Amino acid sequence: MAPAPAPAPAPVTSAGPDHATSDDVALDRALFVAILRAAYSGELAAALAYRGHWRSLWRAHRSDVRAEIRRIEAEEWHHRREVGKVLAEMGSGPQRWREVAMWSVGRFFGSLCFVGGWFGPIYAAGRLEGANVGQYEQAAVHARRAGLDHYLPGLALMTATEDRHERWFGNLIAQHPLLPLTSRLLGWRPPPPLDQTDPEGGLSDRRPDDLDGAGATADPAEEQRPDPSR
Repeated sequence: MAPAPAPAPAPVTSAGPDHATSDDVALDRALFVAILRAAYSGELAAALAYRGHWRSLWRAHRSDVRAEIRRIEAEEWHHRREVGKVLAEMGSGPQRWREVAMWSVGRFFGSLCFVGGWFGPIYAAGRLEGANVGQYEQAAVHARRAGLDHYLPGLALMTATEDRHERWFGNLIAQHPLLPLTSRLLGWRPPPPLDQTDPEGGLSDRRPDDLDGAGATADPAEEQRPDPSR
């Protein structure tokens, strides 16, 4: 009696959306939520820091920079609201400890703008915006893998806006003598300049209800210090 033939080896499939297992999808959904939870609180820190920053620029010859940073603050609040909606739809929400920490960070750095120099806050803002770009890009990767394609357009808009913020801050310090040394020490270097022909002046997803006049303000609940006991 001839021996039974050996079973054929299982085909090797490449990782990707078409071949993802349920475990892969669950992991990507969890990572997507984790990134957005960090981004949600990070937007709080950024918005509060920018509020302190533009308020510190009281001299008349800096009025244009003051107005633009105020506008950028409004966009950070807008992103925070949009990310909060996504988290709610995913059955999640912010982490209370992170909210308290980022509220404190934002207030601290916003206050430093009144006593420090000009280069440091601008460099820190550009570096922060660069990190935001990376967060939303990575969130989009996990959303695509998890089949959450309906979130991709919103993530693309936020990525483009954060990229424009980064380039705008970078333009301000591109020729500063401290930039080469600071970039070697801290790692961030401004990307290429904005396209000066852009009719929107470098910001992509402005909305009239968010950017009324020189800049929108946050909801009162967002400005209050988070309660760590909740």
